[in-house]
Amino acid sequence: MEEVLLQRPAVPWFEILADNHIAQGGIIPRQLDLIRCNYPITLHSVGMSIAGADPLDFNYLKSLRQLYQNFEAAWISDHLCFSQHHQHQFHDLLPFPYTEESLQHVSQRVQQIQDYFAAPLLIENVSSYLSFNQSSLSEAEFIAHLCDKTGCKVLLDVNNIYVNEFNNGAPSDEWLSAFKRQSIGEIHLAGYEDKGEYLLDAHNNLVADEVWDLYQSVVKTYGDIPTLIEWDNDIPEFTTLQSEADKAESIRSKYCGEAKRYASN
Repeated sequence: MEEVLLQRPAVPWFEILADNHIAQGGIIPRQLDLIRCNYPITLHSVGMSIAGADPLDFNYLKSLRQLYQNFEAAWISDHLCFSQHHQHQFHDLLPFPYTEESLQHVSQRVQQIQDYFAAPLLIENVSSYLSFNQSSLSEAEFIAHLCDKTGCKVLLDVNNIYVNEFNNGAPSDEWLSAFKRQSIGEIHLAGYEDKGEYLLDAHNNLVADEVWDLYQSVVKTYGDIPTLIEWDNDIPEFTTLQSEADKAESIRSKYCGEAKRYASN
């Protein structure tokens, strides 16, 4: 934060992990106030438990909405998963079967959240390490139907698409035809950790070459979409993050021409 405040790098916006910022007081909110003076901010949440069976936690949503309003966030996002059950918070993004019953359930919860925020929610596809025999829809089909039913948008995590193809055999090319261009609000890029038998969505490495190739296909298909570099663990120097963002910008500009650059850390 100190580097951003002092040097004001050429980055069009920053995304904050909202759950790290819902506590009141202290130096971090004051620093964030100063950063917000110079940059737009978006909120990325991990605790809505959108696919959960427990009732939505409106105390948690109230904290997020306060952040959303205080920092005039451009949008708010969370993941297509559940993270809570019987009032226990797992601090993980857990998968569920993609069925028509699940779609109806998740659609109702997304609509409740959007009504509460009076804004569209961006839904991110998650990395997973198993698949359900009960699923009658692919993840891409499920999210596309969810967008049609609720008016929500997609936060397309390209790294997660590749991770799931490696881990579960979920074909990555289906994501290139599943959505209307206007349904995609943001793209995430991140680095995985190779565990041999599976890939872990660790957010602790450079974006892999295979993910850059897939990102290029996504940009060719869907056009100019805000793209963000996620790096949550083993965080490097800011110049490394900036370099990854510059790679994304070079691909974006190749297919979309000169425009306001999309990059962040």
